[in-house]
Order: sequence, then C-alpha cells, then structure tokens
Amino acid sequence: MRNLIGFVIFLFLANQFIWARETMPNVIFIMADDLGWKDLGCQGSTFHKTPNIDKLASRSARFTNYYAASPLCSPTRSSILAGLYPARTGITAPVCHLPAIQLEKKLAKGTPNQKVLNADSLTRLKTEYTTLAQVFKGAGYSTAHFGKWHLGHGKGYEPKDRGFDIDIPNTPRAAGPGGGYLAPWKFVQNAGFKGAEGEHIDSWMADQAGKFILENKDKPFYLNFWLYSVHGPWNARAEDVDHFKKTINPNSTQRNPLYAAMIKGMDDAVGILLDSLEKSGAINNTIIILTSDNGGYAYPPRATEPKGYEEIPATSNLPLRSGKASNYEGGTRVPCLVCWPEKIKPSVNECIFSSVDWFPTLAAMAGLKLSNLPKLDGMNQTPAILEGKPVRETAYVHFPHGGGNQEIEKPGFWPATWVRHGDWKLIRFYGKNADNSDLFELYNLKNDQGETKNLASSNPEILRELKQKLELFLKETDAVIPKINPSWKNSPKQVPAANANWQTSKDAILETQQGRMKLTSSGGDPFVFIREIKPGKGPYMVTFRMKSNSNGNCQVFWMTNEDKTFFRDRSVVIKPDHDNEWHDYELKFPVEKALSGLRLDPSSGPGDILIENLRIRGNDGNILAEWFTPSK
Repeated sequence: MRNLIGFVIFLFLANQFIWARETMPNVIFIMADDLGWKDLGCQGSTFHKTPNIDKLASRSARFTNYYAASPLCSPTRSSILAGLYPARTGITAPVCHLPAIQLEKKLAKGTPNQKVLNADSLTRLKTEYTTLAQVFKGAGYSTAHFGKWHLGHGKGYEPKDRGFDIDIPNTPRAAGPGGGYLAPWKFVQNAGFKGAEGEHIDSWMADQAGKFILENKDKPFYLNFWLYSVHGPWNARAEDVDHFKKTINPNSTQRNPLYAAMIKGMDDAVGILLDSLEKSGAINNTIIILTSDNGGYAYPPRATEPKGYEEIPATSNLPLRSGKASNYEGGTRVPCLVCWPEKIKPSVNECIFSSVDWFPTLAAMAGLKLSNLPKLDGMNQTPAILEGKPVRETAYVHFPHGGGNQEIEKPGFWPATWVRHGDWKLIRFYGKNADNSDLFELYNLKNDQGETKNLASSNPEILRELKQKLELFLKETDAVIPKINPSWKNSPKQVPAANANWQTSKDAILETQQGRMKLTSSGGDPFVFIREIKPGKGPYMVTFRMKSNSNGNCQVFWMTNEDKTFFRDRSVVIKPDHDNEWHDYELKFPVEKALSGLRLDPSSGPGDILIENLRIRGNDGNILAEWFTPSK
C-alpha cells in the first residue's frame, strides 16, 4: 500500500512537472543588426538567399507592419528589454558603447553650423528599469545573451547585471563587429572566446547558443541571439562574394554581392541555431522571434573587404523610402517573424506592432505576471499573434538626431517625431522650414507606401488630430525636444549672401576669404554641396583650383532632377595634392541629363582647404555655373 501511495505521488509530481513545463515555453529572440525590410527571400528579395530564415517564415506569423522603436540600434534594443519608448528612457542614439556615463535627459550643445540642436542621448540603460530578462529569470528561467549588447558597460550595466546568466562573447563596449566578422576577431576582448581562422562570429556564436539549448532542453530558457550581422564593417568570405557576383541583375535595386554574402552569413548562423533547437526536441515548446533593430543600410558603403563594392548601395528597402537613420519607412519598418509550432498558424499579418510590445507580449505568452512593475509603453500583442486581431492602432518614433548635411545621403535623417495612426503617418521635422518652423509631412501609407505625396495641406483635420497625438506623446514620455540652435543663425562663419546656397557637412565649417571658399575640416568626411544649377546638357566639365593641407582623395558628385540625393556611383574621384600649394583640377561628368546639384568632397581628413574658380561647363563649352571667383 505504501508503495502504491508513493507511486501515485510520483505520478502526480511528474504530471505537475510536465504541466508546468508545457505552460512555460522557451523563448529565443533573434535580432539582426541593420536588416532591411526587403532583405529576406520571404520579404520579397530575389537576390539575397535566406533559405533557413525563409523556412522559419513558413511556420510563422509574418508581420508586415512591424516597427523598430528607432531608426538606430541602441534605442530599439532598450525598447525591447525595458518595454518603454526611447523618448522615455532617454536612449535615443547608439552611444551606449562610449566610456562616459550620461544619465540625464537634455539637449546637446551643437556646433555653429548645426541648425537644430539634437538630444544628448543617455549612454546607459538606467538600472531603475526592470528588464525582460530579469522577469524571466525571476520566474525560474535560465537566461542567456549571445551577441551584440550596446546598452552600456561597466558595473551594473552589462548583460549579467540585467538578468542574464550567460553573456557570450561579452562585447558590451563594441558598437559593432569592429575589424570584421571573420576570426581572429579584434572586437572580442575575452581571450577564452576564439574561433578558427576565418570563422564567422555569428556562426561561432550559434554553436555556443546551441550548447546552451541542449544543456537546458529539460527546463525553460530565455535566449537572446542578437546577431552582429549585417552591420558594417562591410566584409564577407571572398568565395561567397564571388558566388553572388555571378547572379547580379545590374538593373535591380539590390545588386551588391558583398552585402548578399553578408546576408548569407547571417542566414547560415540562424540555420545552425535552429538545427540545435530541433535536435534538442524542444522546438514545439519554443517561441521564436526574428526581427531587426532598424532599417537596412540603403546607401553605398564607405569601404569594403574584398574591395570593389564601395559605390553600390548595400541594399534597397524599396518600395519603402530611405533606410537606416531615416524617419521615413525604410528606417524603422523591418522584418518580423513569430513562430510557435502548433500554437501559431503561419500567416501574413498586417497588424501594427512596435518593438516596445515585446515585453508585455512575451510575458503574457509565457504566463508571467507583471503586476509589480510600473506601467509599460508596450501592448500585449498576443491576440494579433495568435488570432490576427489588431491590438495597436497607433505607433510612435521619437528620433531627435541628425540634420544638416547628413540628410543628403540619408533622406529623412533629421531630428523628428512621427506617429502612425491607422493608415496615416505624420512626421514632424524640427526646425526644417526656411523660417526655422517645424515641417510637417503627412502620408497615407495604404495608398502611398513609398511616402512620395505629402498630404498635409489637403487634409487639415487629420493633420490636426495627429499633431495632438504627437504633442500628448511627447508630454507623456517627457521627451527631449530638438530646438533651433541660437548660435546657428548669428554664426560668424556663415557663408556670405553671394554664395549663400552652399551647405556643409557636420565635419566642416564654410566661410569665404577674399572671395574664395575656405573650408575648415574637423573630421573624416568634409564636404560642401549646392542644389541650384542652371539647366544644361552634358557631358559636363568641372574645373577648380584648390590649396589644401588636409589628406585623402577628392570626390565630386553630380545629381540630376530625377535624383533625390547624391549617390556614390554618380561621382568622379581624383587624387589631389595636399601640399598647401595651389593646383588646378579638371574632371568630366559622363552624364547628359540636366544637373540639379553638385557636391564636392575635397579630402577625407582634418585641415584647411581653399577653393576658387569652381565652374561647370556644358557640352558646348559655355559656363553653366560659377562660384568663388576672387576679384583680381
């Protein structure tokens, strides 16, 4: 009888264990870095090959209206772990790798050639915020963080301080895979974490994560797999690059074989991770998320390894406008897959979803209580995931950074706050109008996914309603609001009226000296540009005299009426003499269409540069434009 009672107790406890295990699903949160909305095969890419992720997508709810909380990485990462908007936490820029600890919400000082003062982003996720990992750990989960962190380093701010049992390879000071993806890795400081020569960091990391999964297959775990891919630096295995080089369609918007090889490296790592999950036998009780921290890098890389792919945009987010760092859709709308075998039906889901929603959503899916936490900004998206029922009607992004000439290459990279409500999206660009007032752009995303038609003037009621929502959001989150720089308007180093239409990059200050252009460079990317040129027909000849004590190549860009910005494949590179002597330069623009803009990058380093007699001639030899011609 005693044995029978013992056996019954054993069966009861075993059943209780099985029941508890089934009600405590594992969670694997896969997040890529800079993965664009159309970078995956399941999202419509025909050039990139992502068989492992596409297989996952076939078993997932795939959200097409999912938004990262910021167009740059650290703010989005904080939104996931804290369930709060970056406007509230104050982490609004990717600066959490910096040594200085900045924990105060405020405006930055700015520079004389900066029109709008940006926010001075916090450099750490404050310890007062409970993280998602801490909630899972408190519920008895094993927790692990693999990959990029970028939310602060030092005592109290690293993954093991914020709820994770394991942190591999422990690189909280690294903003990205500095030095490259292939071993030996320069950005991995832990001597115990070494891959074989040429091994990809994400594949190595997937092996380590696989070991964690197998070790914890019989107990619940929460695993962050935060890839370094596909953030710069731009490098990949040469054989993979060569493979994609053979499949290029020169007319396609996605045609950079190096980036395609980087996408392959990412997909390979995800495949290794998912294989380990299959082998563990725990896949049916595991929630798998795959998404990105911000939009794809839709611009030409600065340097590539192997070389030769610097002038081809890394990717394209079309039909979405622009990319990483932009307040347009390409900056924040990203891929999102949610898989839970036997629980989630495969579907294409158009519900609006924000990265702040993961905290309450995953807690709810795992049956965890959040009663002792302060109110979160996120919403429980379980009905959207399991039944396709919309939960969120409105999403916000506050990005108080950018401006000046940074927007030339990255349209929409200007301090702004935007709201999406239903099909409508309103962007408030701070101080962008000529009279220093805020510019409002209103788009109907159902009819105009590419944000090409600003409907603000024709829809005053919708404009008013969304303005009110923005104001309330900014007030509730205590957001740092960009303002006009008081020193910008009265700066003694503004260009005189005769050449007032020239603008400069953040690394340069422009003034005139005896009728010449004087450019003082303080960094690695000084340039000047103008968008007003008399119509003419090419090819064109550009001539100028330059005296410089800087360094590096000189690059001159052209822009036509069909272009919205300057592209690196529409430029000419020359090697100037930086010997502080005057030299004459002549180059040809091999384009026949009418020009609408000119950009001059005279060097790639600090120094003083003088330019005079800058002229553009049409194919008939007549001068179409002339600037900085000193009187003799």
